Amino acid sequence: MAAILTSLRNTVIAGFVLAVIVFVVIGAITTGYSLKFNPEFWKFIVRWLHVLSGIMWIGMLYYFNFVQTPGMPKIPDEQKPAVTKVIAPEALFWFRWGAMSTITFGIILALLNGYFVDAVLLGIGSGGGGKTLIGIGMWLGTIMWFNVWFIIWPAQKKVLGIVNATPDEKKAAGRTGLLFSRTNTMLSIPMLYCMISYQNAWG
Repeated sequence: MAAILTSLRNTVIAGFVLAVIVFVVIGAITTGYSLKFNPEFWKFIVRWLHVLSGIMWIGMLYYFNFVQTPGMPKIPDEQKPAVTKVIAPEALFWFRWGAMSTITFGIILALLNGYFVDAVLLGIGSGGGGKTLIGIGMWLGTIMWFNVWFIIWPAQKKVLGIVNATPDEKKAAGRTGLLFSRTNTMLSIPMLYCMISYQNAWG
């Protein structure tokens, strides 16, 4: 067990193995269903990966806004490089790729379920309701994804010294990154409401 839990890679692999066991063995015993690789199965897998990716993305977003940013002023100056040179770059890697995988699986899921175009059009011409709700959620998520890749990440590269920048440019980039990260935190609340409401009411 220690060999599994002391390695992040092994821990994640074990998590997926356990998920397969739950799905195949426990599900078959308790509900009597047989494993069928039909379209509904693959929709479920994509939805599951979409949710897992979203947890990584929003989890990192909340870490930055609720933990790292408020905590940085309390850290002695000589200790701050441990955050800016080691922790922050690693966290930003999972943050931006969590965003990318979330939107990718979300688009695939919408296409598989046949509501992509209706959702993009916010349900206009298709009766609204659920399509409007999921559409709002998708657009909010897309705005957040754009902010991550094209505003927050370029700004953070200057702040962390990954790309060259003057002190004034770093200060401006820090301010930009903060404001757009807070924007994403704000948007995440109605975005998650739309996604969960759609899934429970219409999904």
